[in-house]
Amino acid sequence: MLSQKGRYALHALIVLAEHGPHEPMMISEIAEKAHVPRKFLEQILLDLKRRGIVRSLRGRQGGYMLGRTRKEISFADIIRQTDGPLALSPCVSATAYHRCRDCLDEGTCAIRKVLLAARDATASVLESQTLASALASNRRARRAA
Repeated sequence: MLSQKGRYALHALIVLAEHGPHEPMMISEIAEKAHVPRKFLEQILLDLKRRGIVRSLRGRQGGYMLGRTRKEISFADIIRQTDGPLALSPCVSATAYHRCRDCLDEGTCAIRKVLLAARDATASVLESQTLASALASNRRARRAA
């Protein structure tokens, strides 16, 4: 299940993506527009900064901005950074694999096969959705409303 931290990160990054690629935003403005508690957002943005998803500028004209283009930041990237691997079990994780202690044979494990299919489907959806595609979807929804 997506954590509140992951949800807040997604909201904040969509706000940053809407703002523009070269214009830093103050954390208070991001928090207000994303409806995220500022204290919590500070920690989230620091974590995302360490991983290159956002960057910051110091000074009077400083703030946060995306560290890569909108098209290069997928929902999967954000969720992996805030919540960890997408897989339900470590034996099917693409980023944190390790064999289950109680597994006798990964090649014939029926549980692993199902969890691998679930991971692949989840990853496919989340990797195909970027901040750019989220913005485009928001624009279409606003026009339709």
